[in-house]
Amino acid sequence: MSAIKILPDIYSVGAADWNVRTFHGHTYSTKRGTTYNAYLIVDEKIALVDTVYGPFAKELIENIREVIPVEKIDYVIANHVETDHSGALPEVMKLCPKAKVIGTQKCKEGLFKHYYGNWDFQVVKTGDKISLGKRELAFIEAPMIHWPDSMFTYCPQEELLMPNDAFGQHIATSERFADEVDPCALWDEASKYYANILWPLGAVIARKIDEVLKMNIPIKSIAPSHGVIWRKEPLKIVQAYAAWARNETKPKVVVAYESMWGATQMMAKKIVEGIIDAGISVKLYDVAASDRTEIINDMLEAKGFLFGSSTHDNDMLPNFAGFLEFVRGLAPKNRIASVFGSYGWAGGAAKEIETVLKETGIELAMPSLTVKYVPDEAETKRCYDFGRDFAARIK
Repeated sequence: MSAIKILPDIYSVGAADWNVRTFHGHTYSTKRGTTYNAYLIVDEKIALVDTVYGPFAKELIENIREVIPVEKIDYVIANHVETDHSGALPEVMKLCPKAKVIGTQKCKEGLFKHYYGNWDFQVVKTGDKISLGKRELAFIEAPMIHWPDSMFTYCPQEELLMPNDAFGQHIATSERFADEVDPCALWDEASKYYANILWPLGAVIARKIDEVLKMNIPIKSIAPSHGVIWRKEPLKIVQAYAAWARNETKPKVVVAYESMWGATQMMAKKIVEGIIDAGISVKLYDVAASDRTEIINDMLEAKGFLFGSSTHDNDMLPNFAGFLEFVRGLAPKNRIASVFGSYGWAGGAAKEIETVLKETGIELAMPSLTVKYVPDEAETKRCYDFGRDFAARIK
């Protein structure tokens, strides 16, 4: 990627990571790659808003040099400490050591513990501003969206919001604007990003959106630190976040299972038949063979979850246990669920799954359905009816 002008005297100077396929310690699949966005604002004073992941520092610096000498940067705005946004900061500061680094108090503490740089740091809070000349930058603290140090930067003269990780998507593309890319891919990545990273922070996000809207600041563009820039109807993504934060759902079921020798899979497929015949949308996933990131994305707007596992050593199978632990961390609200699975000489998986769901706060809408060994004809019919009954509760 080269420097791209997104507004008069404002440039996107970040980098595209076309080949990355996992993120956050391999917990998140990035089948479309990602970008590390940084924004250069050229005025009487020059500001760089965020940097990029460390391995892309050279590319960032080359992009900046297409516009101005790096040494002329007066301010480096650090919206977030995480290394995919701050990793290049030490290299940038070597070239402009007199530049002032701006961020929250938590950001100052976090950057020091990451890089131990002796930089001139200015701590800012919500409502603080700096002047660049014709433009100014205002700051909005946004703790826990998604780290304690997080902050939004707003340029009122351009009505441009730069919210770092909020409203982003993991997608690498030569286009810089949301209206230039496939909308299906864009919204799939936007919802997947929220579901896998921000879902457990819904209450915090809802409050912050309400706070920002009450400020009555006009927003023409939203330039996040991953993915593309929202310049046409930018509040659509804000409204989507608000709905996700309120845990609004659709009449949809996600059935996720793991099967040892196929009996639990037989149950899952017959349960899905019952749900379909009841007129409810459903997605079926074998956790051991599926991308967990995609499952969580489908769960984001689903009202109901059906979880199944064969029993092994009186407990659920290991892949499913790991998946369910991830679900526990997301803490979905306003959902209903039930459990199914086969067992041999002793059960146990269904009970363990129920325990986790109760601890997570997900309502168990129906008693679990378990079958010893392989379901016979009558038990297969029970699986079908189980699906229909659960669908009725979704309605």
